[in-house]
Amino acid sequence: MKKHIITACLYTAITAILLGVVYPLGITILAKAFFPKQASGQLIVDNGQAIGSRLIGQPFDSPTYFHGRPSAAGVGYDATTSSGSNLGPTSQYLVDRIHASVQQESSGIPVPIDLVTASASGLDPDISPAAAMYQIPRIARERHLSRTVLQQLVIQHIQPRQFGLLGEPTVNVLALNLALDQIK
Repeated sequence: MKKHIITACLYTAITAILLGVVYPLGITILAKAFFPKQASGQLIVDNGQAIGSRLIGQPFDSPTYFHGRPSAAGVGYDATTSSGSNLGPTSQYLVDRIHASVQQESSGIPVPIDLVTASASGLDPDISPAAAMYQIPRIARERHLSRTVLQQLVIQHIQPRQFGLLGEPTVNVLALNLALDQIK
């Protein structure tokens, strides 16, 4: 009996070391070697300082910027509280929130759905090209820019489907707003 307990404890210790330390460390080293940007969170760096990630949404409330999807993750894209709202289509709270968002965004034309509904994680950094195009009149008015210039900027930042068939075309809001700030 004592031999079995010692063997079980040894196997537990060895497994814990292999799967809890060696394997994660090995995968991290391989990821850093072969995929350095992805392993570091795809950080966007400006003047040597990290200002955000391509993978996590940022709150933009100013009318001079493109807005992302509403966040269901706490107060403005809080990754520590990431989750969907778990509200179903029969939830009156969800209906009221979406209605209020539509009223706030409404400019007489239909509002793209991704501007009034949160993503599953609440941290989505991307919007649809239609949502970006929808915001052009507001930004053109606020920044005194040509709509054509802004349309070209959005078109330049459209990321196509992965491998040409997976997902939908998207626009990364942070990258788009950084490019917007570069326009004189």
